[in-house]
Amino acid sequence: MKIKYACPFWGQEHLEATAFVAKVIDAEFDGIEINLPAEGSFTNQFLKTIENIRSMNPEFVFIAQAIVSPVNNKVDEYRSSMERRLQQLVSFQPDFINAHTGKDHYSFDDNCRIIETCMNISAKSGISILHETHRGRFSFHATTLIPYLEKFPELKLVGDLSHFCVVSESLLQDQETFLQKIFPHILHLHARIGHEQSPQVSDPFAPEWKGHLKIFLDWWKEIILCNHQQGNETFTICPEFGPTPYMPAISSSEKPIAYQWKINSAMKNYLRENLTP
Repeated sequence: MKIKYACPFWGQEHLEATAFVAKVIDAEFDGIEINLPAEGSFTNQFLKTIENIRSMNPEFVFIAQAIVSPVNNKVDEYRSSMERRLQQLVSFQPDFINAHTGKDHYSFDDNCRIIETCMNISAKSGISILHETHRGRFSFHATTLIPYLEKFPELKLVGDLSHFCVVSESLLQDQETFLQKIFPHILHLHARIGHEQSPQVSDPFAPEWKGHLKIFLDWWKEIILCNHQQGNETFTICPEFGPTPYMPAISSSEKPIAYQWKINSAMKNYLRENLTP
């Protein structure tokens, strides 16, 4: 099984689209994961650049994120806004969509209606829509995610396990049974190390986080093994350490205590050496 590494646009918003894509290729990533602006020159420039890159290298990965703003709207209004965003994203022809789906305070039935909307769009477009395990979404907690997987056995997930750790204020020592049910649904990973109080450690390669790195790496190896056993030929990973405020900053300043780009590049290189299908 081939593992491809996507670079997050998150934290690189200061760059023009062509400059960002060139930086990604120069750093030897295999693709890009991006929450594109709904409209404007950046999006147009990015799509043209990606089209050119993929005409020369069809293997280059393009993952589109679907993230709707957290406004105080009713369920049907949210579902409509999600549908509009997904319809736009499928027109861009990404490899797949990473959706931040539903809300943690919506009812089970309401979140199921939103998931069904996503599934209908995916079926009609042929573009897979994966749902990220994330705070604030329907998938915010390992335990409460299980009923959704039982209702929708075909549900595909983006695994960002750092959020489960924060929500549970633990390293999930008591949730192994639930993780084993979730792992087979994960088809894409966000490789970020979190801890009991935050979705992101300052530097995953610092000595104080050595134990956390090992726990996450063991989880990721299990997920890779699940995909290998399912016969999947390709798996994607996005090292997704974020800028401030995800990245801790020096007190009374906005200066991050570590270099986000360097960490994501180092994590990509580390996983290439330590994650084997």
